[in-house]
Amino acid sequence: MLKNIAAFFDIDGTLYRDSLLIEHFKKLIKYEIIDSREWSEHLETTYKNWDKRQGNYDDYLYEISDQYVEAITGLNRSFMDFATKQVIKLKADRVYKYTRSKIKWHKEQGHIIIFISGSPDFLVDKMAEKYKVDDNIGSKYLVENGKMTGEVIPMWDSSSKNESINLFIEKYNIDMDKSFAYGDTNGDITMLKRVGNPIAFNPSRELLTHISQDEQLSKNIKVVIERKDVIYQVPANVLHIENCCNTY
Repeated sequence: MLKNIAAFFDIDGTLYRDSLLIEHFKKLIKYEIIDSREWSEHLETTYKNWDKRQGNYDDYLYEISDQYVEAITGLNRSFMDFATKQVIKLKADRVYKYTRSKIKWHKEQGHIIIFISGSPDFLVDKMAEKYKVDDNIGSKYLVENGKMTGEVIPMWDSSSKNESINLFIEKYNIDMDKSFAYGDTNGDITMLKRVGNPIAFNPSRELLTHISQDEQLSKNIKVVIERKDVIYQVPANVLHIENCCNTY
């Protein structure tokens, strides 16, 4: 039986130019669904700490995720759905040209396109609908009696993504040696290592460091950078990663 070729896409920082979770958080604050003063201060402080390089990007996202879960616990699901609609309506087109064009190309090739993201499943579902991809999975935020419980089944770590890929391989009869993956952080490392055509797109420092320490992956992977209206492709084995202090 002929196997299918797949293209696995992370969303935040890979397709979407920021974090869907953060955009959703901002909308909950803007429409005063959660305490606007308390949580806007939390978000601002966390961002400033990361912006001063007092931590890495992955840790920054984990901290935001923890704050988000705390803020939404007990909220009515209908309020969450309202904020989701606003995010998709106002922000879903804010994507990178490179990965948007790659989605189009993979569709033309007849490849199976799958979104795998650490963002909430209700946001990932809507992005998958908008970009008409074949399947998707995100972090599952549990609901009980119409309210958010604060429990999360995560999809932001490499182990969770790896387990999901196994399910997709069986579901779609995927040939991983011919398949593609696009990711930007350490959470995508397993996904990138499993395919024959891995692409690190606008990679974080942590991901680049990991790539540089993996001889096989550094030979195989493409590193693509998009800045403004210019797209660069850099061989991973010639990348030079500067050491940087943690604070300024």
